[in-house]
Amino acid sequence: MPAIAKKTKPSLLYDRNLKKIPWLIHGFSTRQGGYSTVYGTSDLNLGFTKDDSRPAVERNRKLFLKTLRAEGWPLITLRQLHSDLIHAVDSVPATHLAGDGLITATPGLLLAIQTADCLPVILADTRQRVIGVFHAGWRGTVKRIVQKGVGEMQRYFGTSPRYIRAAIGPGVHDCCYQVGEEVRDQFHAQFEYAGKLFRETKDSDEIHERYPLLFLTARAPGHSELPTKIWLDLVEANRRQLLDAGVPAKNIGAEALCTSCHTDKLFSFRAEKGKTGRLMGVAGIRK
Repeated sequence: MPAIAKKTKPSLLYDRNLKKIPWLIHGFSTRQGGYSTVYGTSDLNLGFTKDDSRPAVERNRKLFLKTLRAEGWPLITLRQLHSDLIHAVDSVPATHLAGDGLITATPGLLLAIQTADCLPVILADTRQRVIGVFHAGWRGTVKRIVQKGVGEMQRYFGTSPRYIRAAIGPGVHDCCYQVGEEVRDQFHAQFEYAGKLFRETKDSDEIHERYPLLFLTARAPGHSELPTKIWLDLVEANRRQLLDAGVPAKNIGAEALCTSCHTDKLFSFRAEKGKTGRLMGVAGIRK
């Protein structure tokens, strides 16, 4: 069983606009300042992963809630599926819910999304006191999980999008999010602006660059071309969905840190080749 480390002080991230809402508790965890040792030293792993010990994660979660000043609040999580399934809750569910979004107007519940490259997105309706949290990887984004989340807040609670403040938490950015052509094709099938979400690069090759004629004459035309890499801007994809749903641009914030670039501060499934912990994005309504 993995050891339990001596903790250091947790470091959390907060959205500037959400922090101004007096009735809202919210925050995005980092990996810094916990009891887990399996992924590094004193990590705040908040997911019950196969590598970490349950006692360490339970202590991390308790510490996380204490840092948020939400001690004793029930933490409602999901069995995440990369889907567009969204649940409206008004109490602690009797069974563990499966899906990728939670919404509520009930005070005293802490809604949580777990990530390690995908985006955690928090929405808060300042007029009706309604909140939502959403897990947006590329699959959920193609299915419009965040855009549908705004719609569900409207349907259940009468939310007007103009009163929503949105925070896109830490996740993988376009600097590091390489995808295949099949992903790009799915976005193009769904969004007319999809072309603006992707960029392409080619591998640099010193030999090709220094001796281009060698490759032009040694092989048939086209065979010396270096492979193209495709990069997806997942943050912009979700920002565009929020705009399309009617959320004002000035009300949308996004965390600048890329999980893959900053594994000293954040967990990254891609950068750490699958062996990593889980971050959390949480929101709750004060009683």
